[in-house]
Amino acid sequence: MAKKLAMILGIVFVIVGVLGFIENPIVGEYGYFMTNAVHNLAHLLIGIIMLVMASKGEASAAMSMTIFGVVYLLLAVLGFVMSSPLLGLVEYNAADNWLHVVLGVVLLVLGMTNKGSAPAMPSSGMGGSGMGGMN
Repeated sequence: MAKKLAMILGIVFVIVGVLGFIENPIVGEYGYFMTNAVHNLAHLLIGIIMLVMASKGEASAAMSMTIFGVVYLLLAVLGFVMSSPLLGLVEYNAADNWLHVVLGVVLLVLGMTNKGSAPAMPSSGMGGSGMGGMN
């Protein structure tokens, strides 16, 4: 499930990144969600990374969503306390800040609840507890 979710979200991020370069009322220099070239490139990069991670498997897809969830929550905090442009590079507005909060929470929850298959632990050959059967 994590692969599908990361693939869908990756595609959405790529579309949003491309839309930011095309004049429209939703995202861009004069859009409801204010972006500039750096912000648009960030969306494209995040989308591409999520697509690549989704192609690597469930665990990688879940990890990418978890990491980007944390990143978006940090960006939201920075957005609320710093003035625009963020870090001197990224244009944003209040709508972006709230979207970053929502994205951060959603990505974090999806990543944490869809971890995929965990790698198998090597067997120690020492019984159930790995300590010679001592509990």
